[in-house]
Amino acid sequence: MKTIAQLFDLTGRTALITGGSRGLGLQIAEALGEQGARLVLSARKADELQEAQQHLRERGIEADWIVADGARDDDIARLAEETLSRLGQVDILVNNAGATWGAPAEDHPVEAWDKVMNLNIRGLFLLTQRIGKLSMIPRRQGRIINVASIAGLSGNPPGTLETIAYNTSKGAVVNFTRTLAGEWGEHNITVNALAPGFFPSKMTQGSLARMGVERMCEGVPLRRLGDDEDLKGAALLFASDAGKHITGQILAVDGGVSAV
Repeated sequence: MKTIAQLFDLTGRTALITGGSRGLGLQIAEALGEQGARLVLSARKADELQEAQQHLRERGIEADWIVADGARDDDIARLAEETLSRLGQVDILVNNAGATWGAPAEDHPVEAWDKVMNLNIRGLFLLTQRIGKLSMIPRRQGRIINVASIAGLSGNPPGTLETIAYNTSKGAVVNFTRTLAGEWGEHNITVNALAPGFFPSKMTQGSLARMGVERMCEGVPLRRLGDDEDLKGAALLFASDAGKHITGQILAVDGGVSAV
């Protein structure tokens, strides 16, 4: 029987984290790397990936990186192949890359709708399918963590955000997670999703500037936003043997917003 420390230990495991150069992706990379996982990060910008690599090295974590656009089919295929070439296998796939767009539903540009959908759900599906088929299913082993959002669990309060494409895409991620968990459970692959509340990041800075911290915290029972540590424990649970009997679950990390 394993100890608690052994259950959360990721020594010898490998992880691919999309959108891993900053924000929530980098926070998850810190958590998995600190527990011993070998990492590959992907994002669209090489300079941000280099900065993330240096940041992790300062914390004693070694990580490789691959530039890839998660909305492009050819980049997705290349990312999967290069990751497997470097790591040999992928034990943990973290689908974190995402985009948002703010506009009233009646005026939302179709090009922006397609951009959000292509990255947030289509690209997630294609990469998961490829990693599953090439690495996880043949070895009968895998942990898939999708980063959804509480925006995928409900609509937006009136007068706040106008993000119909983003909310719709994250709702799709939620049911993608549940459906894939049902299909791939027989392969000993767990599929779960994190549903963060509002975390300050580059992607959310516009909303934060427009609404202000105090207003954003009004509907949060814990009266604060997410910070640089709040996603780590949940991500580690889903990635490790501590969560080996958990699949198809959506865990909100939102200070209680989704509970009221």
